[in-house]
Amino acid sequence: MLYELLTIFRSKNPMTAITKNFSRMLSLTHEMTLFASDIFFGRECTPDERKSIYEQDIQVNQLQRTIRKQIITHLSIRGNIPDVRYCLLLMSLVKDVERLGDYAKNILELTDFRPQKLPDGNIGDELRSIRQEITDTFEITREVFISLEKDRALSLIQEGRGISHRSDALIERIAQAQYESHSTTALVLGARYYKRIEGHLLNLLSGIVMPLHKVDYFDEDEINMRA
Repeated sequence: MLYELLTIFRSKNPMTAITKNFSRMLSLTHEMTLFASDIFFGRECTPDERKSIYEQDIQVNQLQRTIRKQIITHLSIRGNIPDVRYCLLLMSLVKDVERLGDYAKNILELTDFRPQKLPDGNIGDELRSIRQEITDTFEITREVFISLEKDRALSLIQEGRGISHRSDALIERIAQAQYESHSTTALVLGARYYKRIEGHLLNLLSGIVMPLHKVDYFDEDEINMRA
């Protein structure tokens, strides 16, 4: 499927307009995630800044509906049936991008009840490290999805699975720590939301390396074989 996707992204194929909207969704959700993360980890936020992330989320939802409509319109035209599998792929992936926006909002909303400052120490440092690696992965994922570099996608998938395991291990450590309730809640949910962001990024990358019926599916042996 990789060659055909390259053709769509880099040609005057009628589906190019759809992929441009898809790329715009990725850019918006990336901005939302960076902004929400900065606020969660302590940056001051004005009411107008906070409002902006909800406005961006509205744009993401509108783009999702636009893409769905474009796909339905495209497939209703005789002669476009060969594009069905690529349309199905984008229908699946666009939901992952929309969910990225939701989790960015969730991270921002954690500031409503977290303490003034997140705890320092090994647990706080680990969450900050996970946050940094995931936001870095987000940036690279945008690049990889535009360039459709299969090798980089496979590498990111392998690295991303490790980050997910670290998030699970961190939640166990938080549960055993003696934080007050607000800190515990913020740390646990923060770790969980970052894990879900990573999961949706991996789903996007699977669209580059996996056949359509295995998108969102990660068999470690198969991933290693493809790598």
